[in-house]
Amino acid sequence: EKFDIVKKWGINTYKCTKQLISERFGRGSRTVDLELETQIELLRETKRKYECVLQLELALTNHFYSLVQTQHALGDAFADLSQKSPELQEEFGYNAETQKLLCKNGETLLGAVNFFVSSINTLVNKTMEDTLMTVKQYETARLEYDAYRTDLEELSMGPRDASTLCRLDAAQSQFQSHKDKYEKLRADVAIKLKFLEENKIKVMHKQLLLFHNAISAYFAGNQQQLEQTLKQFNIKLKTPGAEKPSWLEEQ
Repeated sequence: EKFDIVKKWGINTYKCTKQLISERFGRGSRTVDLELETQIELLRETKRKYECVLQLELALTNHFYSLVQTQHALGDAFADLSQKSPELQEEFGYNAETQKLLCKNGETLLGAVNFFVSSINTLVNKTMEDTLMTVKQYETARLEYDAYRTDLEELSMGPRDASTLCRLDAAQSQFQSHKDKYEKLRADVAIKLKFLEENKIKVMHKQLLLFHNAISAYFAGNQQQLEQTLKQFNIKLKTPGAEKPSWLEEQ
């Protein structure tokens, strides 16, 4: 049984390799679904662009996290000096309060940005990747289909003796099996691409609105609007002072 499995694998690999080389050198015909392949290429390009956005967002969160940590330390330093410098107690005091407020708002914004990053990461590295895995299976099935189609065509043009007719029947059966597999995966890819596009629009509509509202509220100094944005999207921040790694360290 193991020998038969290895033998079938070897024959299949040989046929597919032969077909692939033939296509690359322009000698073999290739089945092409222009509409589907255009959609697949668009998905791959979209994934590359979203990966770029994801990397930029991660860089932004790293820089902004450092800024918030610096503001926190500066607020503590001002508060300490306020207690130890009676002549400048008021000035140090309101600067300490300002830095603490900025720090609080910064942590709120980081919570929103982290939610944005997490959602884009899921879209790119799970949802899109899952579809592309099906695309790879489809592309392999397409190559096998063309390899066995070519094999059948070559046998059909040969002499029709008893031996050839037996091989022709076997080739026809194998061709039909690979054709069914190819058509099923082509349909699967078309469905997944359709649902992916719908899901992408839904996710990005929500996330881009979140990102815009949070960034706008933060830089406008509108603390109430910033907090309202998190409530609107059901984002919960970690309890301050919890002995856990920061959200950034968990990415």
